[in-house]
Amino acid sequence: MHSKLYIPARSAELPLTVDVTPESAGWSESSLQVLELDDTQSAELHTGGTEVMILPLAGGGTVECGGSTFELDPRASVFDGPSDMVYLGIGQEYRITGEGRFAICGARAKNSFPNRRVAAADVSVELRGAGNCSRQVHNFGTAGVFEADSLIACEVITPGGNWSSYPAHKHDENTATESELEEIYYFEIAPGPDGSRGFGYHRVYGTPDRPIEVLEEVRTGDVVLVPHGYHGPSVAAPGYHMYYLNVMAGPGAERAWKIVDDPEHAWLRGTWDDQAIDPRLPLGNSHQTGA
Repeated sequence: MHSKLYIPARSAELPLTVDVTPESAGWSESSLQVLELDDTQSAELHTGGTEVMILPLAGGGTVECGGSTFELDPRASVFDGPSDMVYLGIGQEYRITGEGRFAICGARAKNSFPNRRVAAADVSVELRGAGNCSRQVHNFGTAGVFEADSLIACEVITPGGNWSSYPAHKHDENTATESELEEIYYFEIAPGPDGSRGFGYHRVYGTPDRPIEVLEEVRTGDVVLVPHGYHGPSVAAPGYHMYYLNVMAGPGAERAWKIVDDPEHAWLRGTWDDQAIDPRLPLGNSHQTGA
């Protein structure tokens, strides 16, 4: 039986394939929609009380808002390197026109920031971890990299056979060392050379005071919600690269991603000093700009 925190692929009403709202998730801040457009269709949308970051997962198009048109250059897939991203603030009508799949990352916001575009070439690419814990992070919308009111978002690529979001960590309290953040994981898995359908696994577990238990097989289009607790690992099956889009926001006054590792496994980070980063990275049309 699946956890209620697992949302299977294509469970929303088209043209949406994913439609996670604070109300549907049972929390207060984070949201994610995946919009699928064919033959250069358009979708009319409104940010309302939410700030959004829009990026193509595959394909490309334009975002029109407030008399401005922002280009989202095409990318073949999420494994093709970073993509362009368009940020829109609260209280605005907008139109997405294009062909492909578009992620609309959202968070409830109080303050308005200027609409703007980040080009794929300007996205910081971080190679994190080492050995079979190596992964690639596209920091297009993270705190300290991109200014926003509450929303934090990034992409992570885990080569086949590797573990990421590991050691497991949590961010469910506002303390000096931790941020309270609701998190959405949206997954895509690269097919095998013969087109075979790949898979991976994702784990979430809690503390004695706040128990939670999730262990799900994930495939392209699946979502796992993380309201609290330790999360990780995300495990890519050998032969199949794993992608996930992280969307985070919280009620705290500070927009920050401060995490606490599971103390039982925190020692693993120290083992990376003597290991090389997986030579398969970076994947796609990526150039490492951070570490």
